[in-house]
Amino acid sequence: MRGEDSVCDKMFEQISIIGFGLIGSSMARAIKKNGLAKKLICVDINPAVCKKVEELGIADDTTTNLAQGVEGSDLVVLAVPVGAVPVVCQAIAGSLKDGAVISDVGSVKSAVLEAMQEHLPAHVDFVPAHPIAGTEHSGPEAGFPELFEDRWCLLTPAPDTPIRSVEKVSALWQAFGARIEIMEAHHHDLILGITSHLPHLIAYTIVDTANNLEDDIKSEVIKYSASGFRGFTRIAASDPTMWRDVFMNNKTAVLEILQRFTEDLTAMQKAIRQGDGDYLFNTFSRTRDIRREIMGLGPEGFPSPEQMKKND
Repeated sequence: MRGEDSVCDKMFEQISIIGFGLIGSSMARAIKKNGLAKKLICVDINPAVCKKVEELGIADDTTTNLAQGVEGSDLVVLAVPVGAVPVVCQAIAGSLKDGAVISDVGSVKSAVLEAMQEHLPAHVDFVPAHPIAGTEHSGPEAGFPELFEDRWCLLTPAPDTPIRSVEKVSALWQAFGARIEIMEAHHHDLILGITSHLPHLIAYTIVDTANNLEDDIKSEVIKYSASGFRGFTRIAASDPTMWRDVFMNNKTAVLEILQRFTEDLTAMQKAIRQGDGDYLFNTFSRTRDIRREIMGLGPEGFPSPEQMKKND
C-alpha cells in the first residue's frame, strides 16, 4: 500500500471515473488505497449516487455534469453500461484535455472501440479495458478495493494506439493487483461470448422458464432449488441494464456462439429421445475433464498452488 505518497509519486494528477456502480466504486477505492492519483473525481448523472459517494468518502469531488467532471483529467474511465458509451463520449468530447487517456470497463469491446473512434477527439487516446471481476451487487456501496486482485484485465487497444497510453492503463490495473492480457477486440468479444455472455443468457432463460410455470410448480421449484439452480439464479440477478446492453452490442459473437450451442443442445435432445446412452456418457465424460481443468486453474483463472506443485 502506497498510502499518502508525495504528489510526484502519483501515477496520475487527476482521474475522473464516470459511473459509480460496483466497478467504478471499486476502482475508486483501489486508487485511494494505493495513492495512484492526486485528485479523484466521481462523475455520475444520479445525484443520489454522488451523495452516497460523498458519504463514503471514496472520491475527492463529485458532480452530475459529465463535461465539467472530466476537465483537466489525465485519465477518464467510463464505468457505464455499454449502450451509454456513445452518449457519454459526445458529452465529454469537448472538455477533454490534450493527451488525456480514455478507458472503459465494459465486457463488449468492438462496439465500444467503434463508438470511441467516432465520437472522441483526435488529441486523446483510447485504451479499452475489461476487468473480469464482479459480483451480483451494484451501487457505490457495493465496491471494495480488492475486487481486481489476481483477476484478468483484458486490454483491446486499436493497432495505432500509442504504446505509452497502453502502458499507463496497464500500470493502473497492475497496481490494482490485476493480471494483464492484450488482445484484438473482436477476439475478446468471441471469447467472452462463450465464457460470460452465453452463461448469463442461459441463466436468465432458465430462471424465466421457471417463472412461467404454473404457480404450484413454481413455488416448489423455488422451495426445492438445488445447487445447480441456485447457481443460475445468482448470475441471473445481475444488472439488467448492463446485460441488455451487452447482448445488444455483442450480437454477432453471441449469435455465433448461441448457434453452436443450439446445435449441441439439439444433439443432446436427440440422444435422450433415442436412448443413446453412449453419446450421453461420452459427452459428460469430456465435459467433466474440462471442468476439472478449469478448477485446476482456480477461481481467478490461474494455476492453483496444488496444480503448480503437481506440474513441478
